[in-house]
Amino acid sequence: PGTPSLVECRLETGRTHQIRVHLAALGHPLLGDATYGSGFAASARRLGSRAREALVTLGRQALHAGELGFDHPVNGKPMLFHAKLPPDFQRLLQALDLKDE
Repeated sequence: PGTPSLVECRLETGRTHQIRVHLAALGHPLLGDATYGSGFAASARRLGSRAREALVTLGRQALHAGELGFDHPVNGKPMLFHAKLPPDFQRLLQALDLKDE
């Protein structure tokens, strides 16, 4: 416990906060999640100074939607969007010695 990991999640529903709620319920909240991870504040304190600084600089939960897909609401055509990790998120992964594969 307490070791950060990079995970990929695939949603089955569009429920609000689904990833955040489920990971926190499993005892593995997202770094930087003040709402669902507040009871796990010690985990951020366990990070090295470089990783803590990167998390503070991130200023948000460590969650990124790399791919988003849905059916167009008017014509029903499937739509798929991809987004690269932003630089601040990449810096956090580097500071945690994790990499996006």
